[in-house]
Amino acid sequence: MSNKNSMTPDRLADLVNKAKKAGADQADAVYFTGISNAVSWRLGKLEDIERSENSDLGLRVIIGKNQAIVSSSDMSDATLDELVSRALDMAKNTPEDPYAGLASSELLAKCDLPELDLFDDKELTEQELKDMAAEAETTALEVGGITNSEGANASFSKAHITLANTDGFLGHYGSSNFGCSVSVIAGEGTAMERDYAWTSRRHFEDLDSPYKIAREAAERTLKKLNPHKANTCEIPVVYDPRVSRSLVSHLASAINGSSIARGTSFLLEMMEKQIFPENINITDNPHIARGPSSRPFDGEGVKNAPLAIVQNGVLKNWILDSVSARQLDLVTNGRASRGTSSPPAPASTNLFLEAGSISPKDLISDIKDGFYVTELIGSAVNGITGDYSRGASGFWIKDGKLDYPVNEITIAGNLKDMYMQMTAADDLELKYGTDAPTLRIDKMMLAGN
Repeated sequence: MSNKNSMTPDRLADLVNKAKKAGADQADAVYFTGISNAVSWRLGKLEDIERSENSDLGLRVIIGKNQAIVSSSDMSDATLDELVSRALDMAKNTPEDPYAGLASSELLAKCDLPELDLFDDKELTEQELKDMAAEAETTALEVGGITNSEGANASFSKAHITLANTDGFLGHYGSSNFGCSVSVIAGEGTAMERDYAWTSRRHFEDLDSPYKIAREAAERTLKKLNPHKANTCEIPVVYDPRVSRSLVSHLASAINGSSIARGTSFLLEMMEKQIFPENINITDNPHIARGPSSRPFDGEGVKNAPLAIVQNGVLKNWILDSVSARQLDLVTNGRASRGTSSPPAPASTNLFLEAGSISPKDLISDIKDGFYVTELIGSAVNGITGDYSRGASGFWIKDGKLDYPVNEITIAGNLKDMYMQMTAADDLELKYGTDAPTLRIDKMMLAGN
């Protein structure tokens, strides 16, 4: 359904109060609205143009320990009245959840919200998006040895998020994103290789140029030509920043409050224990200006702040929303995330492993034989045991330098052991929302020929 009326912050506050007057003990509502434009470009021609405009509302009502959530894209008064009625009827017929409820009112971010500069009001025309994508592809194809293109993309989006609840919270913020990517191919026949590069930022002025990402994509692709096989062995493995962040993602899953409450984490008994070397620190910071996953409050309206996840190698905090915190007899640390059709759940924000004090070059300088990972394929990671096995490709390290490309191998270990053998380089860039610098694991199994 299309929008009938705009949903202002005041209307959203009125909606939750209406739900309370109609019989809810508590209620909250979240409203998302946004626009996005994207173009796809391949071999000098426009392939696709996508434009979307969306608005979506989610209302949660709680009666005792019963809760229900309903959503709508129609903001007319009649539909909102029906939404309240339907939510209350559903809540009366749902099973009890002993941990259901809004966040404690004293934890809400009702004043002094941080200014995070997440919104750029610049809008790119379709022609500007076409020009960006075309420049990226053309530049990459002009590099000698590049034989084909999988295409280039350029996009921009804007969104506004408003959250209200019956404890008096009413918060709103806007966000924007601009992006450009390109993927190209080198070689012929069965000897072809592909790679890519991309840039994504909150503000247009912070984007890398199409020229820069094109050159990066081309150079990465050419380096992968004529790959070798590798014999099965136990060696040091070094993760490029494009893939090192996956090791932090596995940590995030393991310390998610929902996983801890269910008892399904290999780090279940490790709070306040050493899980990394003493020089490893990991932080979750929602207040980074223009950060890829920054937000001034969490999905329950709770005040958030930078959080030490790992300090001097010691695990210090779970990632918690109100429900998982209640299950663990703890207090939420403002990490709730939510959409319009499901209740809040814990999630990290800008999660990153802090930079070390050694350059990537020096990190590998003493490795006689090792493997430098640039791409991971598939996943076989057991969140309960920590057992880790992933297909990979990259480069052989020989006498402290990257030598020839290697593909069709598998790297394996256990995350507990891998974390304790970790060394971080000094090249951290906050780009994805979960980030890490180049990382070295001293001993892993590599399965090849």
